[in-house]
Amino acid sequence: METTTPSLPDAIADDESVACSEAARRWTLIAAIVGSGMAFVDGTIVNVALPAIQQALDATTADAQWVMEAYALLLSALILVGGVLGDRFGRRRVFVVGTVVFTLASLACAASPTIGALIGARAIQGFGAALLVPGSLALISSAYPKERRGAAIGTWSAFSGITAAAGPVIGGYLVEHVSWHWAFLINLPLGVALVALCLWRVPESHGAHAGKLDIAGASLATTGLAGIVFALIEAPSKGWTAAPVLAAAAAGVASLIAFVVVERSASAPMLALSLFRNRAFAAANALTLLLYAALGGSLFFIPLNLIQVQGYGATGAGASLLPFIVIMFSLSRWTGQLVDRVGARLPLVVGPLIAAAGFVLYAVPGVGDSYWTTFFPASCVLGFGMSIVVAPLTTTVMNALSPSLAGTASGVNNAVARTAGLLAIAIFGAVLAHVFDGTLDARLAALDLPGNLTAQIVGQKAKMAGIQVADAMARRAIDDAFVAGFRAVMLVSAGLAALSAIVTAFALRGGDGSATR
Repeated sequence: METTTPSLPDAIADDESVACSEAARRWTLIAAIVGSGMAFVDGTIVNVALPAIQQALDATTADAQWVMEAYALLLSALILVGGVLGDRFGRRRVFVVGTVVFTLASLACAASPTIGALIGARAIQGFGAALLVPGSLALISSAYPKERRGAAIGTWSAFSGITAAAGPVIGGYLVEHVSWHWAFLINLPLGVALVALCLWRVPESHGAHAGKLDIAGASLATTGLAGIVFALIEAPSKGWTAAPVLAAAAAGVASLIAFVVVERSASAPMLALSLFRNRAFAAANALTLLLYAALGGSLFFIPLNLIQVQGYGATGAGASLLPFIVIMFSLSRWTGQLVDRVGARLPLVVGPLIAAAGFVLYAVPGVGDSYWTTFFPASCVLGFGMSIVVAPLTTTVMNALSPSLAGTASGVNNAVARTAGLLAIAIFGAVLAHVFDGTLDARLAALDLPGNLTAQIVGQKAKMAGIQVADAMARRAIDDAFVAGFRAVMLVSAGLAALSAIVTAFALRGGDGSATR
């Protein structure tokens, strides 16, 4: 679900639009909407499909995490590189290459016979998305003159909201009534049509100030994030002191330290660390890191709870988040006006606190409670809180730096948000696994089940709520253990959201969101 500032082209303030007809501009806008929609919705559809994938491919919960993380890892680490490639080699060309890679990887995902093959295909899909996502708005900026870009980007944003709302429901229906394979196959006709449209009607353009490729930075960022994520996901099953876990963690930390060193000395860094000397920019990205970690990490586990524990179908699980999306979409215009009236600081304090209340409400439901008294109000409160945040956060990020760095500011904030979700899914998975294991052991000991049944459950413990067992009492113990872990995750999310509000309150001053000194 994409709710952060889209990655604007770095030279948006300087580039002139390319010469093209009105029809070409309209087709370019359509291409941008379809391309970004494919990449944005893929995460929400796959979220809903994960329980079916886990059962069909006999996968553990850690495997399910990797299905999401492999995609997010490549997208998070390479999204800034994708923007530079488009500016340098041609935005349409790189956009088309990204579409081809993403579409072929989607086919590979659908055809995957094992969970390992699916994870590998998802990584390639993430690479394609890293080329595809930055190009969507870059194409709009190059096709429309400056005085018309705002309206075009507004149209893009509106349709992105509609796509985000429809995606989980459509994906859930396909998973429930056809097959989980269609969560990926749906990209094929869209991808083919998008490539044809781009080659037929979308004009080519280049960035006015195309930078150099920071291959060392991109490699170190990918290696560092991969090592940390591997350690966090695999530690619950392998043990925190296992050699592969310690080696991955050490390699990840070392790579990230090297990344900082390289970026500080590089002539054309992928991530200009000097930008964070601006305290307003640093504070806005700290808020993004904390709040979007809470959001991205928690939303991964909600469909697992709804489908594997609460008994929802995939369609119902996808529709359960509609209040969140509809509220954000409906209030986007109002929150934009709110910034003009009271400034950015107050909404950036109040919004995360309301979101924290929404996460707390998600921690309330047990097993079998009514949606309308549990998950529905939680989704509404969370959506209301996040709707208050998005526009002020965008304003603070974009106003913190000079207009010539508007695209860079947005791209960095987008990358921070995606990295936050990437790390949060891994961290929250470790939290859930720890609570689940302890709670399940206690419940099984109290039940005094036959030894063979207990051994059957323990042997599948890595699947968590996906454990297959016929005994009703054992099933209830498994469900209660997962809910206990889910509650812990939601409370951690609430804490992160509240912490983001505290950071804003102390780091920003004044209605305009300027930094304290």
